Amino acid sequence: MTTTESTNVSAAYWEPLWAEGRRYRQLCEAEKQLMDEHLGPGHARPALDIGSGAGALARRLHHELGYRTTGVDCSPSAISLAAAEDTRTDPGPTWRCLDIATGDLTALPVSAYAVITCRLVYRWMDDKAAFVDRVRHLLTPGGTFWVVTEITGRRTATAPALQGLGITPADAELLTTGWSTVRTADLDILRCYALRP
Repeated sequence: MTTTESTNVSAAYWEPLWAEGRRYRQLCEAEKQLMDEHLGPGHARPALDIGSGAGALARRLHHELGYRTTGVDCSPSAISLAAAEDTRTDPGPTWRCLDIATGDLTALPVSAYAVITCRLVYRWMDDKAAFVDRVRHLLTPGGTFWVVTEITGRRTATAPALQGLGITPADAELLTTGWSTVRTADLDILRCYALRP
């Protein structure tokens, strides 16, 4: 593990990017539809969005699907932005500044979640096995771990410097091993995983 890799999930890496106004890929209609199909209605069950960024996925879980959602991110600027962009009058998600890889999980509002989402975050985890293990401990029996990640090599030749941004086949195998149900769906350069214990 190099020094550069070990800083990629920390606030020291992400905070300046969010504070300077960097924004990332928005949820598209196809991705929203896949979420709806694989996660279903929330019925006020708890959901956790890891690496929530500006909060679009957490807000969808909360306001559209009916989960009682907490969004966590290691960047204070991202959390502030997520809270500011939730302009609805009804109560919205709970926002927490937390590094999910190293933070104290007892700081979360509940101890177990029916749905845990992780969008464009898994690739950046240095210790992917430890991360997946932390998720398993937070997921309720019968819950769903929803992961959206880029797959290595799917970008066009016009962006060769970005070819390595996805996960490798070994990373995908690590992610999917040990679940009773693994469902996948592809969206251009992304793959969506619905994983159940």
